[in-house]
Amino acid sequence: MARVILFNKPFGVLSQFTDKGNADSPRTTLSEFIDVSGVYPAGRLDRDSEGLLVLTDDGRLQARIASPKFKRPKSYLVQVEGTPQPDQIEALRKGVTLKDGPTRPAGCVALDPPDLWPRVPPVRFRKTVPDAWLQLTITEGRNRQVRRMCAHVGLPCLRLVRWSVGDWTLDDLPPGEWREA
Repeated sequence: MARVILFNKPFGVLSQFTDKGNADSPRTTLSEFIDVSGVYPAGRLDRDSEGLLVLTDDGRLQARIASPKFKRPKSYLVQVEGTPQPDQIEALRKGVTLKDGPTRPAGCVALDPPDLWPRVPPVRFRKTVPDAWLQLTITEGRNRQVRRMCAHVGLPCLRLVRWSVGDWTLDDLPPGEWREA
């Protein structure tokens, strides 16, 4: 039976166990949080994104989770700069055309600010620019896709938290903690 671990990845943590970057300035990796051998991330979550990262020891399951061809939904809570207008939300729902081609249609709804943990460092606050929250659900997973989609419709992303992958969710999992699925 496959082992599946759900991890709430904090902001600033790489989605890998080792840092092949600058040895003079090592970055925080999964190895500082998860001391389990033989599991690997199923997909990636950018260093400046937070939330659910699924890890497994099953290569086929890893591929099914990460590959866009399986269309596994991934939901994100997205804090954006600006006030989303109906046409912007509709554009995200229909799919937008990015430099690497059109995206699939996405689920998109405006939300009240969710009750999340504080981000460290905090998101910049500007008195003159409003911000808002969206829940965006995609079935692909291109590089920085949610950020690029939001920017494309004029809503730059301030904070991005992956809340779910398929049926797995963060629920009450605190940042930096993990549990078996």
